[in-house]
Amino acid sequence: MTENKPYRFIISGGGTGGHIYPAIAVANEIKSRYPSAQILFVGAKGRMEMKKVPEAGYQIIGLWISGFQRRVTIENLYFPFKVLFSYLAAQKLVKKFKPNAVLGFGGYASGPIMLAATSKKLPSIVQEQNSHAGMTNKSLGKKVNKVCVAYENMDRYFPKSKIRLTGNPVRKDIIYSGQKRIDALKHFGLETNKKTILVIGGSLGARTINRSMLKGVMALSEAGYQVIWQTGRFYYDEVQSKVADMQLTGVRIHEFIKEMDLAYGASDVVISRAGALSVSELAVVGKPVIFIPSPNVAEDHQTKNAMAYVNKEAALMVTDKEAMDKLVRTVLDLLNDESLQNRLSSNIRKLSKPDATKNIVDELMELIK
Repeated sequence: MTENKPYRFIISGGGTGGHIYPAIAVANEIKSRYPSAQILFVGAKGRMEMKKVPEAGYQIIGLWISGFQRRVTIENLYFPFKVLFSYLAAQKLVKKFKPNAVLGFGGYASGPIMLAATSKKLPSIVQEQNSHAGMTNKSLGKKVNKVCVAYENMDRYFPKSKIRLTGNPVRKDIIYSGQKRIDALKHFGLETNKKTILVIGGSLGARTINRSMLKGVMALSEAGYQVIWQTGRFYYDEVQSKVADMQLTGVRIHEFIKEMDLAYGASDVVISRAGALSVSELAVVGKPVIFIPSPNVAEDHQTKNAMAYVNKEAALMVTDKEAMDKLVRTVLDLLNDESLQNRLSSNIRKLSKPDATKNIVDELMELIK
């Protein structure tokens, strides 16, 4: 049901796809319910949101802000000035746009605008994607009206009375990916009578996952399995060249997969990093997963994301250090164990929250109505 009310919203967050795509999913849900709503995104100049948000059809304004580096750099000398400059710019934006509410999705890009909005007592929500809260969201938790989270026990970081367990927003097409198996396999030029492994390491790529797969992809192919492999931009040429030399059938190499609903639909087992968005999507998809958390993230939050599922027998995990020796063996063991596949698949589905986007917009509208 849609309403024709001219609501105005500011949505902020960025730096990574994990902050940007949930924000866009929520914007799309708002527009589907309130076609007349005006939505303004606020991000950080020079970051990926400045490209991804306009591609999704929304206006974005970039602030002069960046994160504080944990090592000594010249950039850190600018940090206090950037914070002050961005905060003053954010206050002007809020005054001019007059939003009914503001939503923050994490990353340093959301700090100034959320602080400016909460200082004016505007209805406000932050959404925390990870099981380990980010610095910006932690600092905003006491100031906003509600905190929408994807994991239990988040009162370690936020006031308990403000927490709403909504889940992470995922794209609608992914929710229905399980119904697309035959079309998906056809799309990738693969056979319908063979099991398929999906390998994803992010848009830039994951060095350990790519190296581990190069070491073992021949064994997987010889065992009769098919592979859809997203290498990421940095590793595509190398992987493509080396796999071509192996002359394997049923191995599809992609720099980036845009049709993730079809990639999930074609797969029987998934190998993935454990970023918040990937974890939430995989729970909705409900396929057996092997997580290889990236060690190169703040507070090791990918390991914490993965362990929240491993502890409930909803996924397997291979550490980044172990991957070269253990990854392919773990994949083969899993593909040979139908009972384990079914158990993982069933348990990860129980942890999914396919209505997360709707739930967050419900919480938002409850605030302003």
